[in-house]
Amino acid sequence: MPHDAKPRIRVGIGGWTFEPWRGTFYPNDLAQKRELDYASRKLTSIEINGTYYGSQKPESFAKWHDETPEGFVFALKGPRFTTNRRVLAEAGESVERFLTSGVLELKDKLGPINWQFAPTKKFDPEDFGAFLKLLPKSVEGRTIRHAVEVRHDSFKAPDFIALVREHGVAVVTAADSEYPQIADITAPFVYVRIMGTSEDEEVGYSAAALDAWAARARDWASGHAPNGLDVVAPAPKAEPRQVFLYVISGFKTRNPAAAMALIERLK
Repeated sequence: MPHDAKPRIRVGIGGWTFEPWRGTFYPNDLAQKRELDYASRKLTSIEINGTYYGSQKPESFAKWHDETPEGFVFALKGPRFTTNRRVLAEAGESVERFLTSGVLELKDKLGPINWQFAPTKKFDPEDFGAFLKLLPKSVEGRTIRHAVEVRHDSFKAPDFIALVREHGVAVVTAADSEYPQIADITAPFVYVRIMGTSEDEEVGYSAAALDAWAARARDWASGHAPNGLDVVAPAPKAEPRQVFLYVISGFKTRNPAAAMALIERLK
């Protein structure tokens, strides 16, 4: 199994329900209700996308906690109703509603919250700063880690990096994609989404590309900034960090194979 008590680097995919994975990732005879159980023993994390589109029941979060092994962690996408608004400063009620909707039923398996913004959303320092102030560092005594996935070039600004560093919020590093890349270290953890899997590669990425991503993950975990990625304002000091890396989008059928290949390299 790829788990230990507190792995510094976690690697996973987006969700666990995808028909083309049946017979390619999941065994043909595996019951659909056992797919999360199976995936959570091949990977070390999963990013839940369903929370972006609508609310989930507390019973669902509790069930997901119970179906996965010790040490497994879920990242959650924050709801689009929170981030897809003109005035982010008005999102307080939406943030609170989400964080009290049952997500704490994941207990120690609750990983970072990814607040994803539309590609049209531009950086407004005052309004974005007001939004960051709405993100609590803890709820009912449990630490909450926040990441923001921004997709407009206006965020490639030192003012933005200074703002998220002030609040201890991570910037999602988008890689192998059409989105702006901001690989700055701004929080006690790193959140990466790599989106370049290809149908032409048996495990989604070439061996050289997988080697490169494994090396970058190790660099981040040791506190260093990897080479070859776009950074706006380098971090002032190196500190060890937890790393959450998800193989997302691209040729989705290959994503579990790419994630497992990375886990093998990181053992």
